Amino acid sequence: MIYLDYAATAPVPRAVAEEVQTILQNHYGNPSSQYAPGLEMKKNVEAWRQTVAAALDCPPDRLFFTSCGTEGDNWAIRAALWQNRHLGRHIVTTAVEHSAVLECCKWLVQDGYEVTYLQPDANGTITAQQVLSAVRPDTALVSIMLVNNELGNVYPVAEIAQNLPAVNPKTLLHTDAVQGLFTFSAKTLGADLIAVSGHKIGAPKGIGALYIGPRVRNPRPLLPGGGQENGFRAGTEATAQIAGFAKAAELRMANLPEDQRRLTALRAYALKKLAAIPDLEPVGQGGAAHILSVSLKGWPSQNIVNDLDSQGICISAGSACHQGKPSHVIKALRLPKKTASGVIRLSFGPDTTEAEIDACAAALQNHRNTRMPML
Repeated sequence: MIYLDYAATAPVPRAVAEEVQTILQNHYGNPSSQYAPGLEMKKNVEAWRQTVAAALDCPPDRLFFTSCGTEGDNWAIRAALWQNRHLGRHIVTTAVEHSAVLECCKWLVQDGYEVTYLQPDANGTITAQQVLSAVRPDTALVSIMLVNNELGNVYPVAEIAQNLPAVNPKTLLHTDAVQGLFTFSAKTLGADLIAVSGHKIGAPKGIGALYIGPRVRNPRPLLPGGGQENGFRAGTEATAQIAGFAKAAELRMANLPEDQRRLTALRAYALKKLAAIPDLEPVGQGGAAHILSVSLKGWPSQNIVNDLDSQGICISAGSACHQGKPSHVIKALRLPKKTASGVIRLSFGPDTTEAEIDACAAALQNHRNTRMPML
C-alpha cells in the first residue's frame, strides 16, 4: 500500500504502539486513586504533559488533555464566549475552517450569536487585515485555523495575535492548529487558545490537547465532573493514549528540522511530477510542507480516489462530491466547476518516498488517459 493521506491520520510508529501496550497491560492505575499504582500514574501523566508542552513551547500547567481536536475546538470556543459573555455575542471566523469550528458556530447562531465568515480569495488566502477589519467592539472571539486541512494554506495567526489588542483588547483568539502541530511555538504564536490532535503525528486516535493562555481566566469546563485536568476537563485520564501522544511528540521533535526540510523538498518534487500531467493544476496557495492540493480538471475527484484505491494508493478527495457539490473549502474558492470537481489532496509524512510519489503520478496520468472526463 502507498499511503499519501497523512493529513487524515498518521501511522502509529512501533515505539508508540509499544509504549501504549505497556501502559495498558502493566501500568493501568487510575491517576485519581490514592494507592501506589494510582499515584505512580498521576506522576506519569504529569511527566507526559511536560513532554507535549515542551514540544508546543508552553507551560505544562497551561496544557490540558482532550479526546481530539474537535473537542479542543469546541471547548476553546465556548470557554472564550463564556469569559466575554458581557462583552458581546459576535464571532469572527472564516468560511474555510474545519467542520469542528463551523458546526459549533452554527449551533451558537441558534443561541443568539452572530458569526462573520470571512471569505478567501481564489487561492484560499485570508489576510490578517481581513480578520482585524471584521473585529467590532462586541467581538468576543476570533477563530482562525493555523493550517488549512484541505489546501495546506498557512494563515497569519501570529500577525493577528500581535495586532488584535489594538483593535479590541478583550477579544480572544483561538486557532485550530491540528494540521500545524509542532511547527510553531505557543509563546510566539500568541493565540489565547490552541487546539491540537495527537493522531496527526503518530499518536493513537482519541487524544488531543488544548493550550489555554493566561488571558483566559478561570476557563469554563466543557465537561464538568470529577475534577480531572485541574477541574477543567473531567473524565478519567486516557493514560495509554496520553503516553502514546508523549512518545509520538518525542519522536517527531527528535527529527523535526530534518523532517520539515525533507517534507518541503518532497512536496516540491510531487508538484513538479504532477504538473507534467495535462489538465492538472495546483489548488490553493499552500505553505504547509506536508499538504498538496491539486485538481485534475474535469475528472471527478471521488472517481480518482476510488481508482487509485483499487491500485493500493491512498489519497483523499478535496471535494466531498456529495450530489456533485464540492466541499465547503473548495466552494469558498469559487473555482470553475471542472476545477472544483477534480480537487484531490496528497499529504505526506516522515516515511513518504519519491518512489511513492512517482507511482501516484503514474496512476493519475493513467486515470486521465483511460477514464472519461465529465461533460
